[in-house]
Amino acid sequence: MVTSSPSQLPPVVDASFFRKLERERTAALVAQDMECTERLHAPEYHLVTPAGKSFERAAYLAAVASGELRYVRWEHEHIEVRLSAGMAIVRYKASLEFPSGKVITCWHTDSYESRAGQWQAVWSQATAVPQPSPGELA
Repeated sequence: MVTSSPSQLPPVVDASFFRKLERERTAALVAQDMECTERLHAPEYHLVTPAGKSFERAAYLAAVASGELRYVRWEHEHIEVRLSAGMAIVRYKASLEFPSGKVITCWHTDSYESRAGQWQAVWSQATAVPQPSPGELA
């Protein structure tokens, strides 16, 4: 009989797994850790930004690697997770800061798919949360 040690057991794939995975993915983007970023984004990854720009994986990762698109900070509020056998969707409100000092608050939705035992982001959609003007009621 073959037994597995605790370090050889596969991770439990539940909501907390995906919260951790999303934090890992976004931390890698902020740190410009391209090895991690490339591993966590599927070949057909596609992003739609809060400004409505559309990026295929190659263009997005190249922009991050070159510093053309640079995140200074990416903070998550509570991450909600919907999970099935081979797919997960995460949704949360995020605050993104850029080198210019500009901060964007947006709703972020990401879909993950399992590929040969590796979970990868396939689609990301970010929608800007309008900020009230001075004197305007929220």
